[in-house]
Amino acid sequence: MSSRIAVVTGANRGLGLHTTEKLAALGHTVVLTARHREDAAAAAKELKDKGLAVIPAGLDVGDDASVDAFFAWLATEGPGQVDILVNNAGAVFDGPDDPKTLQTAFNINTLGAYRTIRRALPGMNERGYGRVVNVSSGMGALSDMGGGYAAYRLSKAALNACTIVLGHEAGTNVKVNAVCPGWVRTRMGGQSAPRDLDQGVAGIVWAATLDVDGPHQGFFRDGKAIDW
Repeated sequence: MSSRIAVVTGANRGLGLHTTEKLAALGHTVVLTARHREDAAAAAKELKDKGLAVIPAGLDVGDDASVDAFFAWLATEGPGQVDILVNNAGAVFDGPDDPKTLQTAFNINTLGAYRTIRRALPGMNERGYGRVVNVSSGMGALSDMGGGYAAYRLSKAALNACTIVLGHEAGTNVKVNAVCPGWVRTRMGGQSAPRDLDQGVAGIVWAATLDVDGPHQGFFRDGKAIDW
């Protein structure tokens, strides 16, 4: 596939950083974002030192003004467009699953992706190319829903619904999918997780680089469809 402009959210460490590296290694120019630009710059430097085309940028997906500022920067000072959008930013929330915790979780895990997709889709539709990957979780699947971690589960279930709803706004050759990376050894997943980073990001990179005949509005793990 030809070189594209990719944006990865929450990319200064873990799955986001590794996804950035893999996409850049494929020849894409990747905008590596983090809530604080200095964190993005430090992470990007490691990849640029390897000869990869990575651009750091500040982006707090939980803040409307930050999202507006990021897309304004992208259009005027940055690469100018988004061909690939990986919504990786997210968090697991400890403590009581009270309404305040749920509001915070939805603002980041669900509305964070909603904000970026709504900004990126019009340009993708106009150019006739786009790949949106929502990094979700099996814990958000209604088909296998369990107890505990209510804020995380409900916000990821809503992210899956967002994948379908906004997927209906996608034009020709614009694909919106959700991916479950599995339980991966990151700071969030912990060292007891059974999957390494390469295993975790393989399905994300696959969905981010789908051919024109690839799937749309699906939920996948390791490139294979799983139940919502």
